[in-house]
Amino acid sequence: MTPDPRKTTLIAGLRRQGISDERVLAALESVPREAFVEDAFADQAYADQALPMSCGQTISQPYVVAFMTQALNVDAGHRVLEIGTGSGYQAAVLSQLCKRVYTVERFRTLAEKSASRFKALKIRNVTQQVGDGYKGWPQLAPFDRVIVTAAAKDVPRALWEQMVVGGIMVIPLEERAGKQDLYRITRTAEGVEREHLLPVRFVPLVEGLPKGSET
Repeated sequence: MTPDPRKTTLIAGLRRQGISDERVLAALESVPREAFVEDAFADQAYADQALPMSCGQTISQPYVVAFMTQALNVDAGHRVLEIGTGSGYQAAVLSQLCKRVYTVERFRTLAEKSASRFKALKIRNVTQQVGDGYKGWPQLAPFDRVIVTAAAKDVPRALWEQMVVGGIMVIPLEERAGKQDLYRITRTAEGVEREHLLPVRFVPLVEGLPKGSET
């Protein structure tokens, strides 16, 4: 099969921007982003930019997906909790790197769309739930890694409590109005360690479920 030149260009650009983990780059190369974008934006699937989708959400910029995945430092035996399935693209990338991804989405319509994409691509190590991301997935805890794809005001306590000691969370935080930053949170025996990574822009992490997603 002839490589898609758009994908080749994207991967080369990610390398230039400092994405050096070959496993992460291979994961992005293996996942067809065009399968996760809305039809209206199919021609921009390999542009290094965020794209809009339904429910007022976005599919993240490939660089941000690559950066967050690299910062998460996932290995093949890990169980990863994702908060905010969205299009399913980030979960699909993670599925190439870990044992299983457990992903929580508050919008039922988005969860149904992503489920159909996983099925079409024969991605079998992603488990989904419609639920409140602030609560995580306590029934399946603990997790080795947690990734949050929406900006919270502070680290939800339930999420770091659901990590193993030594576990890593990557999360955008909006600690001041209009200013978001990505952090790597490590759970230690004494509590948590925070490491600032870079400024970002995400949709907000909203507590609870929207009307129609409860059942």
